[in-house]
Amino acid sequence: MCGIIGIVSNSAVNQDLYDGLTVLQHRGQDAAGIMTCDADRMYLRKSNGLVRDVFHTRHMLRLQGNMGIGHTRYPTAGCFSSAESQPFYVNSPFGIALSHNGNLTNAEQLKRELFETDQRHINTNSDSEVLLNIFAHELQTRVQGKQTVEPQDIFAAVEGVHRRCSGAYAVVALIVGRGIVAFRDPHGIRPAVIGKKIANGKDCFMVASESVAVDALGYELVRDIDPGEAIYIDVNGQMNAKQCAENTVRSPCIFEHVYFARPDSVMDGISVYKARLRMGEYLARKIKRTYPDHDIDAVLPIPDTSRTSALSLAYHLGIRYSEGFIKNRYIGRTFIMPGQKQRKKSVRQKLNPIGLEFKGKNVLLVDDSIVRGTTSQEIIQMARDAGAKKVYFASAAPPVRHPNVYGIDMPAASELIGHNRTAEQIAELIGADWLVYQDLDDLREAVKKKSKSNVDQFDTSVFDGEYVTGDVTPEYLKGIEDARNDSARSKDEQSNDGEFVELYNSA
Repeated sequence: MCGIIGIVSNSAVNQDLYDGLTVLQHRGQDAAGIMTCDADRMYLRKSNGLVRDVFHTRHMLRLQGNMGIGHTRYPTAGCFSSAESQPFYVNSPFGIALSHNGNLTNAEQLKRELFETDQRHINTNSDSEVLLNIFAHELQTRVQGKQTVEPQDIFAAVEGVHRRCSGAYAVVALIVGRGIVAFRDPHGIRPAVIGKKIANGKDCFMVASESVAVDALGYELVRDIDPGEAIYIDVNGQMNAKQCAENTVRSPCIFEHVYFARPDSVMDGISVYKARLRMGEYLARKIKRTYPDHDIDAVLPIPDTSRTSALSLAYHLGIRYSEGFIKNRYIGRTFIMPGQKQRKKSVRQKLNPIGLEFKGKNVLLVDDSIVRGTTSQEIIQMARDAGAKKVYFASAAPPVRHPNVYGIDMPAASELIGHNRTAEQIAELIGADWLVYQDLDDLREAVKKKSKSNVDQFDTSVFDGEYVTGDVTPEYLKGIEDARNDSARSKDEQSNDGEFVELYNSA
């Protein structure tokens, strides 16, 4: 999961790109990068770390230009070195930089095609670099001998990308001196929105993963980019849009609403906040059905993403809602930390219980989901150590039983605590007195109910194993299991101060 942003303005964009990335920091904490364009020069700064640590004053001063793109990364494919951080850049045609959120399911096949047929070199293990080179090759075949880029050239290139690429991709790309391109895969699995404002009498546009970034930068939310659609904003602030794929099916990832997105975002016409309120309501109904004589004294969220659901759950159960854990905000999101050992160590550094809220009480802990179970197990033990008599647990999402192949680093199936286990078995493993999961049909209804969205279906593959792109085979899943499981993963521990590059294009 990553955050992307792109801005075309009539003034310097470096500060807005930085501010936008800080708002999107929750989508990736491994690395960050910004590339700007000033006439025929491009300026790049990227490195491992949080946005605030990657960009210092000396970097910001050199990120010149009225057009640029940015990226926050956590890795799903490739390694953890700053060489894998984005944006990526190729010099032909014209000079193109690209930021990508998602994951290509046919990346290995495309790598072979790029080498054997397109005669392009891939320098990293990242599927985002593959996607960049596919787009660059498709565009180059349409602009041979030309010094200008027309919207129809861009759209034809994106059509070529859709024909060749499978999987999930929300993309923003910068073409030197020409403009910014943004597009989503034909299923719209990963989010992207358009914002607009008028400054000095001229239109300025931005593209971002979530609407909260649009709001924070003072832009007005125009709409979501449609699945399969391409947007081209030239340097003069003229926007063109075209549907570039056939047989599109709006199938956004439902886990965005469960965990990844900020609650103040709106995705595909659906308020994340309202969706999470309804998740709590539906979960309360299930608890009433399953445990009508429960003895819960208090409902406590596991901060932060479960707060909204827990508040609604407590209200509909008629039980006191309380804050039982204090979060250290200087610890990253444990779900997206690389390595089981680091995740486990971080739980107790991240959360500290308020003893008065636990001592002698039966508490219901609410979390957005349970992935590996490590965090849940540690937190339940913390509640018992703080004096809780009984500890019940509720998940606002169904059991996570299958790997994610569309850009969320959910591990091998064998590392998912929900894989091939019942709720009772999972409760015993994490140490809960009982455990309640959301039903999948209830989750779907909770997300879409009362919204004005035109979503056709949701990608719920992590819960039911049904992959919307239709090309995910057991062999493919075995391959990502070998690549992603913690025992196979090794992190590059060498320090790296990142890259700052001034890129010059002679056109």
